[in-house]
Amino acid sequence: MQRLRPGLSIRERAPLACAELLRVFLGRLHEPPATLLIGAGRATHLSLLAFKRATGAPVVVLMRPSLPYGCFDLCLVPEHDRPAPKGNVILTRGALNRMRPGDKTPGEGLILLGGPSKHFRWDDDRILTQLRRLIAQDPRRWTLTTSRRTPASLLPALAQLPGIELVPAGQTGPDWLPARLASAELCWVSADSVSMLFEALSAGCAVGLLELDAEPGSRVGAGVRQAIEQGLATPMSHWQGEALVAPAQRFNEAERCARLIEERLHL
Repeated sequence: MQRLRPGLSIRERAPLACAELLRVFLGRLHEPPATLLIGAGRATHLSLLAFKRATGAPVVVLMRPSLPYGCFDLCLVPEHDRPAPKGNVILTRGALNRMRPGDKTPGEGLILLGGPSKHFRWDDDRILTQLRRLIAQDPRRWTLTTSRRTPASLLPALAQLPGIELVPAGQTGPDWLPARLASAELCWVSADSVSMLFEALSAGCAVGLLELDAEPGSRVGAGVRQAIEQGLATPMSHWQGEALVAPAQRFNEAERCARLIEERLHL
């Protein structure tokens, strides 16, 4: 929204303590004027409603809310959460993120690994087999980074893979991934890392998926399948060694949603 409105100012607030919430709802604590209130995380929901009472500004939540949808003016909910159709719900493809495309460096590829989760069955050997195939069939400059979930037992085997620069998650700063995604032509992501999948798409990368088995009924697994069906990502089992291509239509959910917020709330 700041990119659409360069003069827009943002003020961040932590969730209110119980005593402060009560004072706001009783009209005894005043807040400075606001045009729009945005929050993410269940701990923000009551505070958002308190700020709305104090300022009269509309409220937007960036998730499936823990309170009834009708409490909020707009709810931006990932489509894999399967919310009920409502007039104040905007479906997003994945979680919104801050990634942006940059000048792509020819021959630069990035590999992002997650780890065990409640949505996918992690398999070290299966991941390593797919990585060896990837290196053999697409010998470019590969950089591989892990996440906090990546098993420590996997790191020695990753370090021995030829042609890959291993950068463990603990060696990356907050700006490392945005910078590397911005310059990478393509990115392979382990299927459990749905947030990384949509971050790579937002950065303008062609995206491949290192496959894992989803747990039955997993909404995140369903979201990954939907991304494949929409042509946003290519699973390893469908890849024949060809050069992956980024989606023809620019993937920028943050900007799309910012415009919808302006339109729906008449800002």
